[in-house]
Amino acid sequence: MRHDQQGFSLIELLIVVAIILIIAAIAIPNFMRSRIAANQASAIESLRVISTAEVTYSTTYPGGFSSSLSMLAPPPTGQQTTSTAAGLVDEVLAGGYKSGYSFFYTPTLIDAANATTNGYTLLANPSTYGQTGSMYYYTDQSFVITANQTQPAASTDSAVGD
Repeated sequence: MRHDQQGFSLIELLIVVAIILIIAAIAIPNFMRSRIAANQASAIESLRVISTAEVTYSTTYPGGFSSSLSMLAPPPTGQQTTSTAAGLVDEVLAGGYKSGYSFFYTPTLIDAANATTNGYTLLANPSTYGQTGSMYYYTDQSFVITANQTQPAASTDSAVGD
């Protein structure tokens, strides 16, 4: 007795599914590591952008560095830049979150007598450690970016690239 075969047998389909699952088991962890590496590179570059924007801000407006990240954001459409909307970073970065990292800006070295902010600290922490990033970053008015793998970074940690 001869049967006309059309399509695939159940065994053939199971073999194909098993091969796909094996390939996925190999590829997904590599993809996650690549995404984390990209987020970390973006965080470092964002720290550099903010530091450069702070230097520009301090030379453009009296009073030293800005008192918040939002002051570096672009002004509303059709309006001129001001000290509260300097247009030095994009609105996403000025919002304190980009590419899986949260940015925390704190003005420091405040001279109340002269109404100037002479320093700042800037932290970049992964939003979900191990998923969006595995390094914490720090910089300040010295423009040195430091990193720590286990806790929020500080000025005493190793510089990035060391």
